[in-house]
Amino acid sequence: MNDWARLTKAELLERLRALELALPAATDKAAAELRDTNERLRAILETAVEGIITIDERGIIESFNRAAERIFGYSAAEVIGRNVDVLMPSPYRQEHDGYMANYRRTGHARIIGTGREVVGQRRDGSEFPMDLAVSEVRLADRRIFTGFVRDVSERKRLEREILEISDREQHRIGQDLHDGLCQQLAGIELMSQVLERKLAASSPTDAERVAELGGHVRAAIAQARQLAHGLSPVTLESEGLMSALQELANNSHKMFRVTCKFVCDPPVLVHDQTVATHLYRIAQEAVSNAIKHGKAQHVTLSLKNAGGRNVLMIKDDGVGLPKVLPKGKGMGLRIMQYRARMIGGAAMVERDLDGGTSVICSTPATHGKDGPAGT
Repeated sequence: MNDWARLTKAELLERLRALELALPAATDKAAAELRDTNERLRAILETAVEGIITIDERGIIESFNRAAERIFGYSAAEVIGRNVDVLMPSPYRQEHDGYMANYRRTGHARIIGTGREVVGQRRDGSEFPMDLAVSEVRLADRRIFTGFVRDVSERKRLEREILEISDREQHRIGQDLHDGLCQQLAGIELMSQVLERKLAASSPTDAERVAELGGHVRAAIAQARQLAHGLSPVTLESEGLMSALQELANNSHKMFRVTCKFVCDPPVLVHDQTVATHLYRIAQEAVSNAIKHGKAQHVTLSLKNAGGRNVLMIKDDGVGLPKVLPKGKGMGLRIMQYRARMIGGAAMVERDLDGGTSVICSTPATHGKDGPAGT
């Protein structure tokens, strides 16, 4: 260490002049490095494929990159300084400030640090599905939040088409089973009955064997019809969903030897064929999971109308849903949730306190075929 006390006044002044001469160069270098860093950061933000939006603790937009401008249809100048809820449709717009206030008060985050699919609203008022991930940055005297947004409208459209193609193909196979295979089996049964009558007098033993063969054919017809109905279950009549769910319960009882019942009082009429079919498929998947994976012995399907919404519930007494699904498992759960979103609803899977699992799907009672694809 330099012993500054040993220096003379002239020497100290000389040292200070040297430091003063060196200071502008050092300051200029630091400023240049800072400008370079800022320029790089700005280039990254402006060329990013994802929309990047930063807000303060009050939800006020502080930055809005070019990708966000393309996604939402606003220019940065139009939204900077406004509340981020301008990018949200109702009812999320009304709920957002409450979420922010709750987070500031409790520190409990609902979406910060996680990613999820939500609904955004463009400048023209149109709504669209988007993936949103939010991160928090703590500065010296405040916090800011950065949202990374990706428009997934095209992906959702393709997923919807794939699911619709799958449903149409299942419906076609069901019709082929009913109109083709079942009719051929019915013809074989008639031929066996004719042969039985011819053999009754001359060879009772052979006639008995033919009668037994006819019984097997009738059993095959009944099974093929059940399979056909399972592939194409919901008819166009408004009561189709209720009758299909009742038959699902009956068939599950017969095939798996479990207690399975359907409860719907008062009647719930679902006039939209698409909605009815998706609700049936959700119930079908939930019952299958309850019996095959949950080892349930009692399953109850219920359908009711509550608060302007149709609520489908499948409750079982099985081993319950594991806290963590094994890797590669859970596809059925994701498909149920996706089907619910397609008809403007939501599906939840819950572990019951008394054991077992409940699958709850809620959809708007007035939802039509051309309604929103997801919320």
